[in-house]
Amino acid sequence: MQVRVLRARDLPAKDPNGLSDPYVKIYLLPDRKKKFQTKVLRRTLNPEWDEAFSFGVPFGELPARRLHFGVYDFDRFSRHDLIGQVVLENLLEVAEARPEVPIWRDIQE
Repeated sequence: MQVRVLRARDLPAKDPNGLSDPYVKIYLLPDRKKKFQTKVLRRTLNPEWDEAFSFGVPFGELPARRLHFGVYDFDRFSRHDLIGQVVLENLLEVAEARPEVPIWRDIQE
């Protein structure tokens, strides 16, 4: 299964400078063994990653799986702040949809 993280818009600021240093962690649930992470993009509330990741999962397992996207603010000297998250369910429907059409979701805090 190919997953492409394109961009985020209007993220909340988590740093004192009024910006964030966002990145995304992606897990294939229910197990959290396999994860991917985008690059950290500095000083932006509208990051554009356009990064692709590949999960090796049998087609028949897609109905029981979910994708978890956690959006974080990178902090060099303290714990990274969770900006929000998205859980994408119905992966079988997503896999059967047109791959050229992006799926957009609002992040939940």
